[in-house]
Parts: sequence; C-alpha cells; structure tokens
Amino acid sequence: MSASLAKALRILTVLGDGPASLDELATQLEVHKTTVLRLLRTLADEHFVHRDAQHRYHLGAQLFELSSRGLDQREVRSIAAPHLLAFNRAHGHTTHLSELVGSEIVYIDKLESHDHVRMASRVGLRGPVHSTAAGKVLLADLPPAAAAQVLDGADLSARTPNTIIDRDAYLDELARVREQGWAQDREENEPSINCIGAPVRGAAGTVVAAVSVSVPSIVATYDQLIELVPSLLAVTGTISRDHGWRPTREDHSR
Repeated sequence: MSASLAKALRILTVLGDGPASLDELATQLEVHKTTVLRLLRTLADEHFVHRDAQHRYHLGAQLFELSSRGLDQREVRSIAAPHLLAFNRAHGHTTHLSELVGSEIVYIDKLESHDHVRMASRVGLRGPVHSTAAGKVLLADLPPAAAAQVLDGADLSARTPNTIIDRDAYLDELARVREQGWAQDREENEPSINCIGAPVRGAAGTVVAAVSVSVPSIVATYDQLIELVPSLLAVTGTISRDHGWRPTREDHSR
C-alpha cells in the first residue's frame, strides 16, 4: 500500500470517530499539517470528506454512498431483510442482523422498536463477542481452535455485573448455546437490556450471521422476551433456508 493511500485511509478512520480539525488530524496521525491538508483536499474533491463552517472535517457523502452499496451487496442482508421486517412488525422490538468480523460482531442491519425507547446501536457499529447474544451465537458454531483465536483477540472486560468474563465459564456458555440452538444476554452487555439471538446458516450449514432481539426491561421482562425464542428460531430458519441451508435429520431432532 502506498504511503499516501495509507495516510488517507487513516484520516477516514479518525473521522469515523467524529469531526476533527486539521490540527487535530495532524496530531493524531503524527503527520505534518501540509501533508494532511493535501490529502484532505483530494478526499474533499471526491466527496469522501467535507469541511464545515467551523473548519472541521467530516466524513463525506461519497463514503456513505459506498457504505450503503456495500451493505446492499451482502447477500445475507438482502435475503434476511423481508423476513426481519415481518418479524419486527409482528413483535415490535429492536432487531439486529450481525456478522463476526475479527474478534467483534458488526451490525449489518437494524430495525427499530415500535416503542419510544431507542437502542444506541447502529448499522456498522462493532460490538463485543462475549457479552452479546449475537456474539455467543456466532462463536458457538466455530471449531474450538477458531473460537480460541477469536477470544485471544477479544476484550473480555466486564460490561455489567452480569458479564461472563471467565474464559472457562464462557466456553461452557457456548456449549449451552450449541445445545439449545440460541443464545441469551441477560443484562450482560448493557444494564436493563435483555437480548436473545439465533443463528442464520448458509448453504454449507455453517453460521454466517446472527439475528438478535433486544428489549429494555421497562418494556418487557426477561421471561416475556424468552417467549419469543420459538418465533426467532422460526424466522432464522426461514432465512437460512432462503440462503441455501438444507436441515439434516440431526438438525430437526434438536
């Protein structure tokens, strides 16, 4: 990768955390201001960044356009979309579609709840694997060596008092997820937020994504959320079959 391209990509990464001035960008990148300004002008010409009236730089429209196109090109997202919409309309709770990227999950789709309580999550946001129902679902399907590699690179710190931070205890939790076919997050990632998750499988039978439902305890109790597990498994099964998965006799017997 050329040095200029690497610096330009680092600028975009920094701006992904929020607007920044020329001085702030130069300081964070440890690059001279004239170099950063030259790169910013090129990025601005192509609409990858723009400068506001306070001379602070923001991510530009072209980047959001490419991001939108990239998400649309994710086959599982396109296949899942109508089924998740129907599920969300039927139950009214925040619904996410996630993938495993490195040692984190990434939300690739989100449908908002029908009440007035909004989650801080958004499409493109990364999340921890150990404290989320989606993360448990995605890790539970991996071979032991691959799961261990993900955990080696993950931040297993406590998000709430309920977060499982002991590695052996977490591996036991993954075994339960494999056995029952779905995962739970009982206020493990955020206080007063409960979540359930289930796997979406591809043609090879491996888990390619996870669908999760998140509900604040002021909207529904944990027990009320658990009542949605059969509906969640039904919709992930439908998405999986549309994605080419053909259940085996063993899958039906679970």
